[in-house]
Amino acid sequence: MSETRQGRVVKVAGPVVTADGMTGARMYDVVRVGKLNLIGEIVELHGDLASIQVYEETVGIGPGEPVIDTEAPLSVELGPGLIESIYDGIQRPLDLLVEAEGEFMSRGSAMPGLNRKKRWLFKPTIENGAEVSVGDIVGEVKEGPLLVHKIMVPVGVQGKVENLNEGEYTVIETIGVVKAADGSEIKLKLMQTWPVRNSRAVINRLAPNQLLITGQRVIDTFFPIAKGGTACVPGPFGTGKTVVQHQLAKWVDADVVVYVGCGERGNEMTDVLTEFPELKDPRSGEPLMKRSVLIANTSNMPVAAREASVYTGITIAEYFRDMGYVVALMADSTSRWAEAMREISTRLEEMPAEEGYPAYLGARIAAFYERAGRVNCCGKPKREGALSIIGAVSPPGGDLSDSVVQATLHVVKVFWSLMAKLAQQRHFPAIDWLTSYSFYKEYLANCFEDKDQADKMVALTIESMGLLEQESQLLEIVRLVGAEALSPTDRMALETSRSLREDYLHQNAFHKVDTYTSMEKQYELLGMIMYLHKQSLAAIAKGVSIEDIFKLPVREEIARAKYIPQEEIAKVVKIRETIDEQIGKCKS
Repeated sequence: MSETRQGRVVKVAGPVVTADGMTGARMYDVVRVGKLNLIGEIVELHGDLASIQVYEETVGIGPGEPVIDTEAPLSVELGPGLIESIYDGIQRPLDLLVEAEGEFMSRGSAMPGLNRKKRWLFKPTIENGAEVSVGDIVGEVKEGPLLVHKIMVPVGVQGKVENLNEGEYTVIETIGVVKAADGSEIKLKLMQTWPVRNSRAVINRLAPNQLLITGQRVIDTFFPIAKGGTACVPGPFGTGKTVVQHQLAKWVDADVVVYVGCGERGNEMTDVLTEFPELKDPRSGEPLMKRSVLIANTSNMPVAAREASVYTGITIAEYFRDMGYVVALMADSTSRWAEAMREISTRLEEMPAEEGYPAYLGARIAAFYERAGRVNCCGKPKREGALSIIGAVSPPGGDLSDSVVQATLHVVKVFWSLMAKLAQQRHFPAIDWLTSYSFYKEYLANCFEDKDQADKMVALTIESMGLLEQESQLLEIVRLVGAEALSPTDRMALETSRSLREDYLHQNAFHKVDTYTSMEKQYELLGMIMYLHKQSLAAIAKGVSIEDIFKLPVREEIARAKYIPQEEIAKVVKIRETIDEQIGKCKS
């Protein structure tokens, strides 16, 4: 990386620095600002004047200090060592910086994203002399117990591979060479770099017809997200956006999880950093960090780095997707990202649009979510990868007409609306079943191998959602004339709806059993509640008193059923026999 073009600071306005003498510089080039070598990025050019957004605190930087153009865009290092890492918004390893510099990181740190000293055992998967091109997998590195890191041919490399040997290498050592058609040789390394603002190429995109199982009943049953899908989680303060994101990060059915804490409070990010190393992966029993990458950019960090953090996260996620993995990216929250955009735009004196946000807000949000998808990856062997994006949005006062919410809803396919009223009633997750939606619901049947079971689950979701919608109408009547004025069937609909809300949709994130529910158990729980409803209606039709049905002891068993462990699911199935027995006694 050459450092030949040098300008000087002429103006400092918060995170935005103006430099002159930058003739020949390009948009989005990374620069080093001042004697402290602060990292910045060119975001505007006028003649030889360059406006630079600096990713660090600019206090102490003054006119006349040097600005050096590295002549390269903001990029991340991709290779072994990403898993289990904790980075800031521009991929500086926070855990290694703490060891090197203590609790207070100095400005201008140039510590690379990947450890240069650690050696990795590389095993080739192709023979020397084979023809390779972009995206071809040439070998593997075992990165922890849960992930095999596949070493891919970088962009711009094509030819015959030579001197590819098994052995232990650092990420910057040569593992082999590719001899191009013109006779030139290109060194292969375990590491490659990629500009964060550019999406990685794919062969083609596939229909997102496979659901991403999260273990959260309200999501998987009623508002599912697909592998390669996009979701938005808006809600006012205190409704549990961050807890929903944490739950998804812990339990989602993905090979790799990338969690971006973008502008959130430090204590929330601290919870993530302390919880994740202790959590066990439900599929393997290994620590969850063994398949996670964390990017921590809290609200007290420089605002410009917040804007970059989501791009850093999505680029790392795309890299693992290109290996053929299912990747889930959690962004908490995109509102803070948009606010960072607004602040930078104001410093650049750009014309503001609605609510002071820049006019390109919608385009930036759309471009971010469009990097999700289920795809055929470039290179050989043929493989399929998926990247799902779940973004939390924090609109002021929970106002869903906020510009960021509306711009997000234009591009995402799943809307989980968090409701303050539900949170105040201690109903979590506080996802409002009447206003939320998912365009992936048609693929729910694909979660079940048994076609009969799949058809029944689809029918159950339609029937139960119908009851919940009916409840909202009946409650208006109850408020006016009381529940006694309703017919027995309507009262039964209200009671079953209450059971659906309290015994099914309500889920305790901090209970060791209830925190995660498999699709098999979801099917049995929902089927059990709806079975009681069906049998009760049949009994009412034969003259059984509604009060007698409300007194059935089995209702308490149903309420406790969600706490039955997965391995004891037969107990849930057996409750149906108890329903038949107790309703039979009512009839007699």
